[in-house]
Amino acid sequence: MSGTAAPSPDDPHIPVLLRPLLAAVAPVSGVWLDGTFGAGGYTRGLLAAGADRVIAVDRDPLAFELAADWAGEYGGRLVMQQGVFSRMDEYASDLDGVVLDLGVSSMQLDLAERGFSFMKDGPLDMRMSQEGPSAADLVNTATEAELADILFHYGEERASRRIARAIVKARADAPIETTLQLAAIVESCLPRPKPGQSHPATRSFQALRIAVNAEYDELFEGLMAAERALKPGGKLAVVTFHSIEDRMVKRFLQARAGRSGRANRYAPETVEDAPRFELLTRKAVGPDDQELAENPRARSAKLRVAIRTDASAGTVDAKSIGMPQLRGGSR
Repeated sequence: MSGTAAPSPDDPHIPVLLRPLLAAVAPVSGVWLDGTFGAGGYTRGLLAAGADRVIAVDRDPLAFELAADWAGEYGGRLVMQQGVFSRMDEYASDLDGVVLDLGVSSMQLDLAERGFSFMKDGPLDMRMSQEGPSAADLVNTATEAELADILFHYGEERASRRIARAIVKARADAPIETTLQLAAIVESCLPRPKPGQSHPATRSFQALRIAVNAEYDELFEGLMAAERALKPGGKLAVVTFHSIEDRMVKRFLQARAGRSGRANRYAPETVEDAPRFELLTRKAVGPDDQELAENPRARSAKLRVAIRTDASAGTVDAKSIGMPQLRGGSR
């Protein structure tokens, strides 16, 4: 099979940067792993482009429930695996390719009862796996300092201390249980946005979602798992949506490609022995005008692609790739 047909703009979910991704990894063949299955856009794109089999991984059981209507069309070419992509090397080895589309999926955002969106009222949940402590648990039990730390480091929210203080004050009167309750508290701490600016609660909701789902830990571990799972010549494609994720992916790939950079602009660039990856995209690839017209969600997306060498897999330090470090954190 061949071709890179993308879903129609009328589809409920349009996978971001699918066309440039498929172009960068072409020709597509062999066994691929889609570590963030979601609504299945990348998986279907890979199968249409020529992948013999795709192992679809997602921590959210809803993803597989929603795929039940169409998954059977692919027979044994589609293998669905509930789990986290940081464990992908436990699910498969000698892979021809790995695709990761980071962040929250549109299907999760669209369901008010999942608690990801500040635009819809629902329980303050945000759990991708639908298991474990929720965002409400975090908001109502974390100390003011812990909340400020999360908002600042995970959401890059400059008003983190002010917002954390307001949260603690509000929950003293009654627990914060819904998305709109929390959004109103955050809004009260920030100036009204100007036309074209994002909603005041955007950064805070992002930070709490990342904390609830340990997304940076998952990305850090997932990049190393991909290094272990890919065979020589296998391709790794990662789509990110905000600066911290992109920084982590960029620095990981640079380091694993033997480009550890310079301590300052005058120092010589150091080169590691036995690079584990070769960079296929020297700079991040963003959406073109056509994609922005079809899918405004793509405006902040960045794609990076690399190809696995035959060097043995190893490990990296979380700090060296720019992973945010919370006070008292484990890394």
